[in-house]
Amino acid sequence: QVQLVESGGGLVQAGGSLRLSCAASGRTFSGYAMAWFRQAPGKEREFVAGISTSGGSTYYTDSVKGRFTISRDNAKNTVYLQINTLKPEDTAVYYCAARRGTVVTFDAYFYWGQGTQVTVSS
Repeated sequence: QVQLVESGGGLVQAGGSLRLSCAASGRTFSGYAMAWFRQAPGKEREFVAGISTSGGSTYYTDSVKGRFTISRDNAKNTVYLQINTLKPEDTAVYYCAARRGTVVTFDAYFYWGQGTQVTVSS
């Protein structure tokens, strides 16, 4: 069992930055590929970024490349999402997710956090 708790969301003006954190507890964190998804009102949940177990490989959806950075600290059981140059279309609930094995860009993750709201004002 893995428990995931996100934090760091909030209201920010366009062009601003946020750093989301996802703290994991339970089984060996380093054995899990981690990802961030987001769901905007009226839209389906979408993959945003993923990171391999070691942190050596990262993956991003095209719309966030160059603005978002995913990282992890296996010693702290935490994965981060640095979000820069925020746009109103980034407004969504952001979810952290974990799965054994490799990163996938669809929601085949076994463990999910409760989500953290990010709202970007124009």
